[in-house]
Amino acid sequence: MTQPSIKTTVVGSYPLPAWLAANPSSPALRDAIMVVLKTQELAGIDVISDGELTRFDVNHPETNGMIEYFIRPLGGVSSEFGRPDIAAFRAQQGMGFRTQPAGVVQGPIEEGTLNLPTAWSMVKPLTQSPLKFTVTAPYMLAKTLLDQHYQDREELSMAIADVLRNQVSEIDAAVLQLDEANLTGHPADAEWAHKPLNHVLDAAQGERAIHLCFGNYGGQSIQRGFWRDLLPFLNALHVDHLVLEFARRGYDELEVFRDLRPEIALGVGVVDIKDNEVETPE
Repeated sequence: MTQPSIKTTVVGSYPLPAWLAANPSSPALRDAIMVVLKTQELAGIDVISDGELTRFDVNHPETNGMIEYFIRPLGGVSSEFGRPDIAAFRAQQGMGFRTQPAGVVQGPIEEGTLNLPTAWSMVKPLTQSPLKFTVTAPYMLAKTLLDQHYQDREELSMAIADVLRNQVSEIDAAVLQLDEANLTGHPADAEWAHKPLNHVLDAAQGERAIHLCFGNYGGQSIQRGFWRDLLPFLNALHVDHLVLEFARRGYDELEVFRDLRPEIALGVGVVDIKDNEVETPE
């Protein structure tokens, strides 16, 4: 079959079916994943995703799939904290949209019970289409934590990256994508944030991708920033392609990407998920 010159894909996440949330079980979760995969196949999407439904915890349906799914299983991180911890976290810069930390780092980061290869093995047999596997980037995960051990965000990010690297090395997805929705509003950290991300990406078996956006909590953008401020960071990434938010922001910033390394392919977001209006093909 001839491959299209421009492939279509999804960013990764998919709305949780109401019937799964109402009656959570492992068989229902498998059924929901199959529905998500088949929906994308019928739409003609070239590289599909499990909708990140493997992050759904049937025992704890309230779990945040982008953050807590990765944080809670880690060794060295406590999910129990008091008011002083919450106050200390709220005093940190750049995390005002969270009222409390995802956890408190009390010792060296270890993989604990996190098991991404098992999640991958659940999805892989359900389709013959090329699959994307998504992982929240170590920088963003580090930003959600109250660090009482490393006392250095770069060191904490690298410790998380070590865990993620070991796990993704066992995942043979067509595309491994890291999701980063916090750095866009904090370009000063871009001087070093590429290091932990590259540490994970270098272990990927397939194509390497990073998705960057400006956040989406309750349909609202969280971060404020400009792509031009992140261009040196983007050029330092060990990626095959980028998946970027454009539909909400408009396309005026596209000119910036003339200076992107030519070997990095550009994925342009064309659907605004923060708007419920159904767009026409035109």
